[in-house]
Amino acid sequence: MLFAVLLMSAAASAQTTDPVIMKVNGEPVLKSEFEYSYNKNNSEGVIDKKTVREYVDLFVNYKLKVAAALDAKFDTLQSFKDEFAMYRDQQVKPMLVTDEDVEAEARNIYDQTVQQIGPDGLIQTAHILIRADQQAPQEEWDAAKVRIDSIYQALKGGADFAELATKVSQDPGSARQGGLLPFVQRGQFVKEFEDAAFALQPGEMSGIVQSPFGYHIILMKERKMLEPFEFHHDNILRFIEQRNLRDQIADQKVKQMVEQSNGSLTEAQLMEQKADELSAKDSDLKNLIREYHDGLLLYEISNRLVWDKASKDEAGLANYFKKNKKKYAWDEPRYKGMAYHVKEQSQVKAVADCVKKLSFDQWAEALRTTFNGDSVIRIRVEKGIFKKGDNALIDSLVFKKDTTVTHLKDYPIDAVYGKLLKKGPEDYTDVRGLVVADYQEQLEKEWVADLRRKYPVEIDEEVVKTVSENASSLSDK
Repeated sequence: MLFAVLLMSAAASAQTTDPVIMKVNGEPVLKSEFEYSYNKNNSEGVIDKKTVREYVDLFVNYKLKVAAALDAKFDTLQSFKDEFAMYRDQQVKPMLVTDEDVEAEARNIYDQTVQQIGPDGLIQTAHILIRADQQAPQEEWDAAKVRIDSIYQALKGGADFAELATKVSQDPGSARQGGLLPFVQRGQFVKEFEDAAFALQPGEMSGIVQSPFGYHIILMKERKMLEPFEFHHDNILRFIEQRNLRDQIADQKVKQMVEQSNGSLTEAQLMEQKADELSAKDSDLKNLIREYHDGLLLYEISNRLVWDKASKDEAGLANYFKKNKKKYAWDEPRYKGMAYHVKEQSQVKAVADCVKKLSFDQWAEALRTTFNGDSVIRIRVEKGIFKKGDNALIDSLVFKKDTTVTHLKDYPIDAVYGKLLKKGPEDYTDVRGLVVADYQEQLEKEWVADLRRKYPVEIDEEVVKTVSENASSLSDK
């Protein structure tokens, strides 16, 4: 009896903490989900902020579209499943990585580095280089040899290695540092240089060493083994973050978990399981995953029923333009045509004759195939719908403005062809982008109105009143 009472008390507490703010097509929406969406879309920097009440209507419309997508079973499409899983896993996988996992990877990177360095450890040398190209004639090598010999004799006579390297070495990068090179392990120098360098002890100087780059004199500065793990610990952690190695750690951990399940879980099943477990503990993650899920559904159904449909419905666009033509009237005339530049006077008429019987959208292809089809550019053309100030040549010849026209080199003859539209566009294609956007908006309104008739919506206004204008997520409270 006590157990039942405790269960009822817990359920009542949960309802009080996170009550249902609305039901859309019978599906309850918790206050926390609404608050999460409201906060995200009305954060600092958002220009068109909404009040809570204004946002309720927008959120209802959003949920209605998701309900329609679920009814249409878009969530069963493999393309949807794959994309949703990808977005979800991008959020969940990093959360599977613990500090212990990162420490283990850091230790692994260190151990691999020690193994790569090997028993010879690290060396730091300085060198003086007199260059001779590998393919250079013997005379060049002979001259380089004479010069390196004189440098070597100077060093044996007590000359300062760093000062001489700065003055005469032809390796500019190290010369600026007195010939000093960074610490390296075996395999990072050419063989001739490496063999000579690793044979030296600190303070020792080599003889003259020939390599594919020329002649070197090498001074051993220091030999050491790699410092302990603790010495490099913080740098390795920074390396892991900078190279995004956490993603690799997460992938390895997921693979390991699947192997440890002894065949009872696939990677997809494991990720779904982990997403559910983590979402139960983290309301922000739960809301984010739901947002991905519903957002993908919304995109798919909106694209099919509004965006893509409107852009491809030529008859619908033409009809919408016809009914709303006044909406697209211009405050000043436009020139629908082209400004073009040709090499010869005879081509002026030829260009006009080429397009005069064609629709405006066919001009570009006709001109390309007729005049520039064999990769030789015979004419230069700028086609469009121009207002004053858009094109200097059209400003001069059509709008009769006093302006400077810059003539194109190799195309000395300028001309225009087209028509002046004084009141507005003659066809919806003249303002296609605007008409498509407006037509999409109309289809959207009609669709939402239909959804509101089709699906029941219940809103708990008392719960709505408890949502603050700058609400924070429940996880922060």
